[in-house]
Amino acid sequence: METTNLSFLKYIFSILQSMNRRFGFRYFLIACFLLISFISTAQTGRIKGKVVVAGNNDPVEFAVVRAEVSNQKGGEPVGTQTNEKGEYEIENLKPGFYNIKITSVGYRMKTFFEVEVSNSKPAFVNADLESSQDTLQAVVVTANAFQKKDESPVSVRSIGVNEIQRYPGGNRDISRVIQSLPGVGFSTGFRNDLIIRGGSTAENRFYLDDIEIPNINHYSTQGGTGGPVGLINVDFIRDVNFYSSAFPANRGNTLSSALDIRLRDGREDRWGTTLTLGITESAASVEGPLNKKKTATFLGSLRGSYYNWFFKLIQLPIFPNYNDTQFKIKWKITPKDQLTVLGLVACDIFKLNLAANKTEENRFILRSIPVNNQWSYTTGIKYTHFFKESYLQVVLSRNELINKVQKYKDNSRDSILLQDYKSTEAENKLRVEYTGNKKGWKYNVGINYELARYYNYSNFTGEFYKVNYLTKLYVQKYGVFTQVSKSFFKDRLSLSAGLRFDGNSYNKSMANLLNQVSPRLAISYAFTENIRWNFNTGYYHQTPQYTLMGFRDSSNVLVNQSRLSYSRNVHVVTGFEYSTKINSRISIEGFYKQYYNLPFLLNEQISISNQGSDFGVVGNTPAVSNSKGKSYGMELLYEQKLYKGWFGIVSYTLFWSEFQDRNGKYAPSSWDTRHIFSLTTGKKFKRGWEIGARFRLQGGRPYTPYDTLKSQLIPNYYLNPSGILDYSQLNSGRLRVFHQLDIRVTKKWYLKKFSVELYLDIQNVYNNKVQQPDNLLFVTDNQNLPLVNPNDPSRYQTKLQKNESALILPGIGLIFTY
Repeated sequence: METTNLSFLKYIFSILQSMNRRFGFRYFLIACFLLISFISTAQTGRIKGKVVVAGNNDPVEFAVVRAEVSNQKGGEPVGTQTNEKGEYEIENLKPGFYNIKITSVGYRMKTFFEVEVSNSKPAFVNADLESSQDTLQAVVVTANAFQKKDESPVSVRSIGVNEIQRYPGGNRDISRVIQSLPGVGFSTGFRNDLIIRGGSTAENRFYLDDIEIPNINHYSTQGGTGGPVGLINVDFIRDVNFYSSAFPANRGNTLSSALDIRLRDGREDRWGTTLTLGITESAASVEGPLNKKKTATFLGSLRGSYYNWFFKLIQLPIFPNYNDTQFKIKWKITPKDQLTVLGLVACDIFKLNLAANKTEENRFILRSIPVNNQWSYTTGIKYTHFFKESYLQVVLSRNELINKVQKYKDNSRDSILLQDYKSTEAENKLRVEYTGNKKGWKYNVGINYELARYYNYSNFTGEFYKVNYLTKLYVQKYGVFTQVSKSFFKDRLSLSAGLRFDGNSYNKSMANLLNQVSPRLAISYAFTENIRWNFNTGYYHQTPQYTLMGFRDSSNVLVNQSRLSYSRNVHVVTGFEYSTKINSRISIEGFYKQYYNLPFLLNEQISISNQGSDFGVVGNTPAVSNSKGKSYGMELLYEQKLYKGWFGIVSYTLFWSEFQDRNGKYAPSSWDTRHIFSLTTGKKFKRGWEIGARFRLQGGRPYTPYDTLKSQLIPNYYLNPSGILDYSQLNSGRLRVFHQLDIRVTKKWYLKKFSVELYLDIQNVYNNKVQQPDNLLFVTDNQNLPLVNPNDPSRYQTKLQKNESALILPGIGLIFTY
């Protein structure tokens, strides 16, 4: 060990010992791992895997596998060929990041960006190659590395696991990483809402290894898909395909986006573990083979948060804590039979910090926000059987969300229970697909069936109002889909057509499959090897929220049953893409979306598509499916995959989003920010150092002002102590432009038996103040009771308070992989 390293380590160790005495044991652990890192020396790593034919899982012999150094200048690529079993292995690699290119005569090239190699475990890279029309053409390793699917040539972005892990300000959260892509808006504050091309947060769908999951966030908004914290363990992710349009026919019930997350398999060589320790959460995962033949593997994790101390430190009036667990079992029963079992469980506890009541803003939050606890899970089984030129896939899954909300008067359990809400959404799903390839014609046909159960107990009691009803609703959903694709002229031209029919048993209109026909068409043409034109159009349908379908009036009648139908929209998207030979691409796309049959909330007199970016429940009110909307704009993207140590992505979106108001006129939607700009860049240096930065800018979000006179009425105060909005002025206000800079610094040590990563992540570096709509506060006395207006005894006194916050969020964490 060098003297400088030893002196530096003693200095660091003394500091962290002091921090341990003052702040806790986690900093002592960081010091221990740093000590180990200075004692050990780095070794070499290896990449291994298997190359098969997409569609029948047959091995590809003599495929060329090249590993190109991507995190530093210079360095010749190394490579090998697959054997008769399609297997390969590249050894004696220096730890770091590599781009893996796999080519074979008669197949399309496949590229895997930023594969991390360490000596603690092999990097497993398995590939399934698609057949190419150029069966006699020699292998060309400089072909376009950004591959497109024929059925979705436009509006699709692929994200690798290292892009997620290193993302500045992303907190290793897939939702926050997606916010850097074109067309993706976001809610300011502590939210992970995905607002895709001006659509609402409820218009997204998520898949985990082909198994649908209802939400990927903790503290999810019921009736939406957002939340503040992601619940997917990013260490399990292999890659992500994000569709902002051009959805394949087997991905239904979505209007704005589909997120297809692919998990890696567990280790085959031995059992290993990964430990993650951060300021507000910690996680542990294990993986390894389940049998001696190593045909079955396991991948599992546990994670928990401890936000209480941090939120108490900065005097926030809430205590949110969560726990989750996730696992995957992959069993290769035979070369032609595979079984995947998944599980994902989340438990969210949300309490109030009653001691943080020193400011008016905190007292407002404590008075208006209820206690909200959630529990959710998804379990699924996927069976795949490969035939000679096709494969059959059967997916069976169940998911459930249990949501409990309570609010006591004065936040005292000895007082009146003002809100008592219990709801359960449970879905049992079956999907069967058959996919084949015959003489270049690729086809996919399938059916899906779902049995859903919705339970809702709502009891809202106040001095001037009372709502009480119980719903138990069962809905059967079903669908049929097919997609056919073909490439022509040596893969220059690709065509794809798909068709879906959907229905459910909620009412007669939705039960008829012919009322929900969803055709789609995709065209892609390559003018050159690097320049391509892409086009897609299609109809898409989505069922209304369960909160709307199960709502009952004071007579306990399902009043929405005869008034709701599937929401529908039409997409038209076209654009050009230019790919370079240095792992980068430039694209421009224009899009237009027209909405029909959106649920219109009768009490509030707005489209439900304007809601969904807040905590709580969306829906649960009378509605009718008769509203329209539209969104249109253009997107620019420059994407640089890791090349000679540099990476980056720049995107800009200009768009308009509008939904009909109470008079049937188009008004700006709640998501109509007009401009979205994102710049993310970074550099990987030698010896495991990396630095990255992200800058985001979004136009001011529209908002609806309060109806002050109506809010001041004493009965309305007890109905809604946070104020009543004036929807006759729907989204007539607009907030300031939002902008924020985040940075992340990472240091990795590749040791003999394990690797260690230490990171520092700082959000909102220059402490920008984020504006939200003003709070309507009720003037109170010394006992926090609202004061009556002396000029009108039927009203309370109110005032508006600015609602803006500036908070630098530093994060430090340690990741240990064995």
